[in-house]
This record gives sequence, structure tokens and C-alpha cells, in this order.
Amino acid sequence: MTWIPQNSAGHLINRAARLLTRLADARLKSLGVAGGYIPVLAALQDGSELSQTALAHVARVEQPTMAATLTRMERDGLIRRAPDPADGRGSLIRLTPVAMAKLPGAKKALSSLAKEVLEGFDDAEQERLVGLVQKMLVNLEKIATRDED
Repeated sequence: MTWIPQNSAGHLINRAARLLTRLADARLKSLGVAGGYIPVLAALQDGSELSQTALAHVARVEQPTMAATLTRMERDGLIRRAPDPADGRGSLIRLTPVAMAKLPGAKKALSSLAKEVLEGFDDAEQERLVGLVQKMLVNLEKIATRDED
């Protein structure tokens, strides 16, 4: 069988992810929200407060990436930091009223994009696709953990 990298699952998923990210960012930009903010917005949408460490874990990013995201979100008026009573050096992050007001528009924009992306897929195909990607992620996380050791 001839090796055609651009037809490999990894390449195609990477290409789809990059294009999806670009489209999502474009739709969110008019709302004053960046795609990188979505995990934080989702984690705090119920009014809860979390530490930077907890948010990094939820978003599955490294601490420096979360620190930079939170700095931008604070600059944009989307989060507030309050002292963490359990950790004198840490802070708890919560959404501001500005962020809460932007949430419905962001959810609508991303839901609309997801619907467009999966146009022509029936429910069973959508479930199968999600299951396959989740299975692939499990494998990737195993590989990453093994390679880090």
C-alpha cells in the first residue's frame, strides 16, 4: 500500500481541528470571546470559583498556558480573581457579569457551527464519530504518558 500522509487519520483530524478552531475563533471574535476562553467559561458558567490549577486540569493545558489565558480574560473583563481562603498565595477565579452576558451568544455560535460541521451526519454517525475520536484520544494520552516517562 502506498503511503499517503495527507490521507492518514492523524493528518485529517489535525486538519479538521485547525479549520474548526479557525472558524470558531472567527465566530466568537465578534462577541469578544476567544476560542481559548471556552474551557474556562464552561467550567465557571454555573457561578463557581476555581483555582488556576483546577482550570488548567479541566482545560487539559499546562499551567503557563492557563496563566496566559486568564491574564487575557482578566484584561478583557471576563474574570475576577479573589484570594483563596485555603491557599494564602493562590486565588480563585470566577466569571464577571460581562462574561455571563456573553455566554449565551458564545454557546449559540458554537452550537450553530457544530450543527453545520455535522450536516448530513445522522445521529448514529455523530455518536460513532464521537466514540471513535474519544477512543483515539485515550490512545494518544497513553502514548503521551508513556513517552513522558
